[in-house]
Amino acid sequence: MTRWRFLSPGFSTFAATPSAPVTFDAANKLYYEGRFPDAASAYEKLIKSGQTSAVLYFNLGNALFKSGQIGRAIDAYRKAEQITPRDPDVRANLRFAQNQVQGPTLPSNRVEDWLRKLTLNEWAMMAAVAVWLFFLLLIVLQVRPTSKQTLRPYLVLSLLTVVVLSVCLALSFYNQRMVRTAVVTIPDAIVRQGPLEASPNAFPVHDGAQLRILNDRGDWLQVSPDPSRIGWIRRDQVIISS
Repeated sequence: MTRWRFLSPGFSTFAATPSAPVTFDAANKLYYEGRFPDAASAYEKLIKSGQTSAVLYFNLGNALFKSGQIGRAIDAYRKAEQITPRDPDVRANLRFAQNQVQGPTLPSNRVEDWLRKLTLNEWAMMAAVAVWLFFLLLIVLQVRPTSKQTLRPYLVLSLLTVVVLSVCLALSFYNQRMVRTAVVTIPDAIVRQGPLEASPNAFPVHDGAQLRILNDRGDWLQVSPDPSRIGWIRRDQVIISS
């Protein structure tokens, strides 16, 4: 891990709570003392109390990674990325943690990586602006018909922009709200051919492996790291992440 960052007062999203800075400072102190599991527990208590921010998730990811919990660290980094998708430190540490995973895992998807550079709200805002611009040009054409030749290229360009941004918004919504991912959180797990302990082994996975969730049945999830491998894993061996 090449870069680490910790919360300063300027980054705090919960400074109005008197006890929050002390608790966060205590968690950071545990981290600096090398007590990484204790630091991770402290950060998690802050999150469970409703105090969340990108930096808090980022620091949690750092503490979990230093504790040897790659899967849980990846989940924390991904939550930080959802809040601040263009932060270079978050993206670098997430990529570094993912590169430590052994065995089958979801491959990097350039389209999804590109879409994650903006939040869902940002994609929606850009698409809305493009739509309003398109309708504004239509209104201008109605008011000033003589400008038709001049405005036609801009009208076509704005329409194409609306289409492209709408597609990006739809894909981003689908990836963030409809697609579920399981992140393995134990050192070694067996994906089985059926949702039973007695089912034959399908393939092994390891801490940090990311698997697409296809179905669920009680305590079991049907998962796949790629189209050639599908099986079932126990729910308590993974974290379900968006």
